[in-house]
Amino acid sequence: MSGKRSTAVVSGVLVLLMVIAGCGTDILAPNTPTTAPVPTGPASPGDDPAAQLAALTLAPEGKMTGYSRDRFPHWSSQGDGCDTRDVVLQRQGADVQTGDSCKITSGTWTSVYDGKVVTDAGELDIDHTVALAEAWRSGADKWTDEQREKFANDLGGLQLIAVTAASNRSKGDQDAAKWKPPVEAYWCTYARAVVSVKTLYELTVDEAERDALAAMLKTC
Repeated sequence: MSGKRSTAVVSGVLVLLMVIAGCGTDILAPNTPTTAPVPTGPASPGDDPAAQLAALTLAPEGKMTGYSRDRFPHWSSQGDGCDTRDVVLQRQGADVQTGDSCKITSGTWTSVYDGKVVTDAGELDIDHTVALAEAWRSGADKWTDEQREKFANDLGGLQLIAVTAASNRSKGDQDAAKWKPPVEAYWCTYARAVVSVKTLYELTVDEAERDALAAMLKTC
C-alpha cells in the first residue's frame, strides 16, 4: 500500500473513532427528522462498549420468515433533491461536488473496510453497519415498517457508512461472527459501531456474534 493510501486509510479510521468517542465531528451529526432512535428505550450502562455488549439481550437468531428489503424502505428523501445515500456520500467524502438534483459529480472517499480510496461514487455502496436482514433476525421483525424505515435511513449515528461495493457485498447480511472487515486495524471501530447500533435499537445478539464482537473489542 502506498504512503498516500495508507495515510488516507488511517485518516478514515480516525474520523470514525472520533465519532464514536463523541469528539464533535460533523461528519455523522444528525440533521434530519429520520434520526430518532427506534424503539426508544433506556440507555445501556455507561459508554464502555464491553459493558454495552454485555448488557445486550442474548438470544438465538430469529427466522427470516416474512423478511424483505422492502420492509425497510431506504434511501428516503432528505430534501433539496437529496436522498439518504446522497447525504452519506457528502458527509463521508472529501471535496464532494454535486450537480442538479443532488447528483454527486466528484469527490474522494476512503473505504475503511478494505482500505481502498475511491474517486467514483458509483463504485460505493452505503452499508448498514447492522445489516437489514441481521436486524430482522435480531428483533426488527416485530417493528412497524415506519420504525424500520427510520433504522434504514439513520443519519444520526453509526449505522450508515460509505464503502466499496465489493466489500459491502462480501459482507452481505452476515453478522460479526461470520464477517469481519478485511482491514484488521478497523476491527475495534467496527465492533464498537455494531454494539452502539444494537444498543440504541435494543436488538439482540446470539452467542457466536457476542463472542466475535468481544474479540474485536480486545483490539481497541
